[in-house]
Amino acid sequence: MEGTKIIAVNRKARHDYSVDDNYECGLELLGTEVKSFRDGKISFPDAWAEVSGGEIWLRSLRVAENPFSSVFNHDPDRKKRLLLHKEEIKRISRKVEEKGYTLIPLSFYFKKGRVKVDLGLCKGKKAFDKRADIRERDVRRDVEREFRHGLR
Repeated sequence: MEGTKIIAVNRKARHDYSVDDNYECGLELLGTEVKSFRDGKISFPDAWAEVSGGEIWLRSLRVAENPFSSVFNHDPDRKKRLLLHKEEIKRISRKVEEKGYTLIPLSFYFKKGRVKVDLGLCKGKKAFDKRADIRERDVRRDVEREFRHGLR
């Protein structure tokens, strides 16, 4: 995409969850948090989002403190509000109330200078689903390898 710069991608999320829907959300951040995002100093291995009070909040996202901000630094573990339209929030909250659905951040990126989150509406995978995905990926890789050798 033109005008976007990827900050971080949650590769483990696609392994642990099957993604049914994606939403592009803005993030309500403080100035020092934006600086940390620009430096790529974020950690979200087990981050998730919840719907409460008609708003969506991102939890377990750790944004490292900026060393140059002295007294005005942010709390690295504070929950962050996601910016979405009310209709989208209603649609998401109905889905999350269903059994097994959760909201997982899939990636963070800059779009036109603003931090965005690719939020996935996900359902947890069972162990046999994960093994089937790994087997399918290995078979696809073998077929591609055979095809490349056939071209030579």
